[in-house]
Amino acid sequence: MPRYEASPRQNRLRSGREQGQDRTSGAPGLLWMGPVLVLALALALPDALVLWTPAEAHPLPAQDHPARLHHIVPQLRDVFGWGNLTCPVCKGLFTVINLGLKKEPNVARVGSVAIKLCNLLKIAPPAVCQSIIHLFEDDMVEAWRRSVLSPSEACGLLLGSTCGHWDIFSSWNISLPSVPKPPPKPPSPPAPGAPVSRVLFLTDLHWDHDYLEGMDPDCADPLCCRRGSGRPPASQPGAGYWGEYSKCDLPLRTLESLLSGLGPAGPFNMVYWTGDIPAHDVWHQTRQDQLRALTTVTALVRKFLGPVPVYPAVGNHESTPVNSFPPPFIEGNHSSGWLYEAMAKAWEPWLPAEALRTLRIGGFYALSPYPGLRLISLNMNFCSRENFWLLINSTDPAGQLQWLVGELQAAEDRGDKVHIIGHIPPGHCLKSWSWNYYRIIARYENTLAGQFFGHTHVDEFEVFYDEETLSRPLAVAFLAPSATTYIGLNPGYRVYQIDGNYSGSSHVVLDHETYILNLTQANVPGAMPHWQLLYRARETYGLLNALPEAWHNLVYRMRGDMQLFQTFWFLYHKGHPPSEPCGTPCRLATLCAQLSGRADSPALCRHLVPGGSLPEAQGLWPRPLFC
Repeated sequence: MPRYEASPRQNRLRSGREQGQDRTSGAPGLLWMGPVLVLALALALPDALVLWTPAEAHPLPAQDHPARLHHIVPQLRDVFGWGNLTCPVCKGLFTVINLGLKKEPNVARVGSVAIKLCNLLKIAPPAVCQSIIHLFEDDMVEAWRRSVLSPSEACGLLLGSTCGHWDIFSSWNISLPSVPKPPPKPPSPPAPGAPVSRVLFLTDLHWDHDYLEGMDPDCADPLCCRRGSGRPPASQPGAGYWGEYSKCDLPLRTLESLLSGLGPAGPFNMVYWTGDIPAHDVWHQTRQDQLRALTTVTALVRKFLGPVPVYPAVGNHESTPVNSFPPPFIEGNHSSGWLYEAMAKAWEPWLPAEALRTLRIGGFYALSPYPGLRLISLNMNFCSRENFWLLINSTDPAGQLQWLVGELQAAEDRGDKVHIIGHIPPGHCLKSWSWNYYRIIARYENTLAGQFFGHTHVDEFEVFYDEETLSRPLAVAFLAPSATTYIGLNPGYRVYQIDGNYSGSSHVVLDHETYILNLTQANVPGAMPHWQLLYRARETYGLLNALPEAWHNLVYRMRGDMQLFQTFWFLYHKGHPPSEPCGTPCRLATLCAQLSGRADSPALCRHLVPGGSLPEAQGLWPRPLFC
C-alpha cells in the first residue's frame, strides 16, 4: 500500500526519544551490528513496521535508501554518541564488524542490541520489535556477511558523502541481441465478431487466518482486526464480518465469497494470479504459516475455478521474512528452495514441466497458453528495493532479465505475442533493474501485447515511452487493485477483455472491468455479500481503445479536467477514497505515477508542469511507495 501520513496518535507513538537508556555491552563489532540491523530493517520494512497508518489523501513520495533513513540515523547517532564520530573511526569500526562477522556471526547478540534500539526508537510496539528482530536477524546477518558493503559505503550512509559513497545498487546493463529492432507496428483493431478472451486477474488476496469479527480495527500493531488486537473502545465499532476499512486483511470467508460469486463476471478463459497470499502480520510469520496460506488459498482457487487454467506469479509476502528472496546461488536453509518447491507442488496441475523447472530455480517461468501467445511470469522480488539479499549483488539477480530477453527474442522470431505478469510493478523497482526492463520493453514493443501487475492495492497503470524522446507511448502496464481491504479499501478484482485465441490475434487488452464488494453494505447485519461491477475502463474514461496512447492521453486530460480526475481518484481507491481531498500536489504526483514505468526518472513527468520544466517535474518525484 502507499505510504500515507500518520494519524496524530500514531505520530506520538513514533516520535521522541527516551533518554538515559542503558548501553548494551558486548564485543564492539557485534555491538555495532545492532544499529546496522535496525537500519537494514528500516530498508527492508519501511511500510510494514514504520508506516502502518490509515489511508490519507496525500501519498508520501518514495525515497531512495539513504533518504528513508533520514529520521532514524540521527536518532541512532544520538543514542550511541555518534555525533563526534569521525570518518576514520567509522571506517575502522565497520572493518571490525566485517571481520567479526566472518569470524563468528553471533546472531543472538546482534538481535539483542537491535531489539533494544527498535524499542528505544519506537519503530514498533515492543512485542512486534522482539518478534520481527528474531525473525529477521539470522537472514539479515547472513546477507550482511556475504555482501560487498565496504566500510566506505557504510560510513557514507551514516556520515554523508564526504566519508564515502553509498553505491550498493550501482548501474549495470543486460545484453540485447544484435538482431535489428523491427519498425514499430501498432496492433490493428480486431475484426467485428472476432473472439474475445476474458482473463480473471487476482492479486494481493492477503488471507488473515486470525481475522476475528468485532476486534479493534485501529490497534497499535501493524495489522489489526485479529485475535490479539483486543476489543475497540466502547464508542467505536469493531471489525466487520466480511472485512474492515482499516489496516486489516481478509477472513477466508470473504475470499470464498469472491471466488464463489464470479459467475456474473465470467466465463473466463484463464486466470492471472500475481501473488501476496499471506496476511501483513509480518512480525511473527513462520514458514509453516506461509505454506498453509499457499496451499489453502490454492485449493480454494482450484475448487471454484475448476478446469480454468491459472497462471500464478510470486509476491513479496510469500516468503518469511517478508521480502526475503535470495538469489539462486544462496543454498541451504537460507535459500528460497522451501518456498519454490512448495509452489511447484501446489501449482503442478496448471504448469508444464519446463515452467516448473525454472519456478523451482528462481520463481519465474514461461509457457504458451495458446498457439501464438507466450506468457512470462516474472519474480519481481529480484528487482525489489526491500529485498535485503540484493545487498550481496543486485546485478540482474538469477539472470532473470537476460532470460527474459531470450524469451522475447524467440517469440519475435516465431511471430508470437507475449504477456508478462508479475507482482511488483517495474516503476517501483531498483533503478538499474527498472531501466533495463524499460529498455527491453522498448526493444520488443511489437512482440509485447500486455503487462499485468499488482502490489500497490490500488487501481492504476504505468505508461512506457520510446527511450529516444520519451514522448511516444509504446506500452502500458496495468496495475490491478487488490482483493484485500488493506488499507481502508473495498475488496476487489479485475477482468481483462483481450483479443482472443485465433490466427493473427494481437492478444492486446481491449478493455477491462473492475468488481468490488461494498463493505458498508455487506457488513449490515443480515446482509449477504454482493460483488458488483464498479466500472468499465473505456466507457468510464471515454477511451477509443485500451492501447498505450489512450492511457497517455487520459493522464493529460486529467491534468486539466478536475471532474475526470475525481472519477479516477474514486476508482483508484476501489470506490472508497479517503475523506481528505486530493489537492494539486497530490493530483500531479498521482498523474506522474501513471507516466512512470521507469523508476527514478523525473523527465517522464516534465510535461505535467508548466513549461515542461525538469526541475519542476523533479518536485513530483520520487513517486508513491508501495509494499
